[in-house]
Amino acid sequence: MRPAGIFEYESAVSLRHGGYNPSMIWLPRSAGWLACVVYATIPSFWLAIHSHAEFWRTRRSPYRVLLPMWVTMWIVLAAITAPARQPTLYSTPWPWIPALALFAAGFWLYSQARHQFSLRQLGGLPELVSGHSEQRLVTSGVRAWVRHPVYLGHLCEMLAWSLGTGMAVCYALTAFAIATGAIMIRHEDAELERRFGEDYREYRKKVPAVLPRF
Repeated sequence: MRPAGIFEYESAVSLRHGGYNPSMIWLPRSAGWLACVVYATIPSFWLAIHSHAEFWRTRRSPYRVLLPMWVTMWIVLAAITAPARQPTLYSTPWPWIPALALFAAGFWLYSQARHQFSLRQLGGLPELVSGHSEQRLVTSGVRAWVRHPVYLGHLCEMLAWSLGTGMAVCYALTAFAIATGAIMIRHEDAELERRFGEDYREYRKKVPAVLPRF
């Protein structure tokens, strides 16, 4: 065990050189890691749904399987990445300023994504329940300039945690989410095209998936 004086000396040096006290940053870094673990599993969760949509529609209560499966993804990914929580790319509070802007952008996108969408639609019931009454294509509001605003919101939140904490594992989880998200969006677009036909094909041609054109 190291003497307390050494820890105090290292903390003082860290503060003097633009860093901040390690004893006061474990909470946001732990929160950032856990948040990124959960966000990173979202594309894989929806990929499991969209790649087997017809199968899930035959199930009486698909969420009884899907939700435990999603929680299992959290546990597995947390166990894999836990040993890599310590390395940081930088240790300074200044990146939290742009991070706060990204947090705000993400929450704004979430709020805009709810316009003309019910909670059932946001929860994916039309994808999982055959003959669901809320089968309608929404192309107005925020969806007039990005097809998947919720996924863009997720990306903003992950980038905010990565930027603020400076943790290499958060950046790695964000990269993992982007890679799996690209595959998932292809499957989701194909599933939406089957449901809405030519209307969705025309919409897909005009509006980008995640990164909007201004």
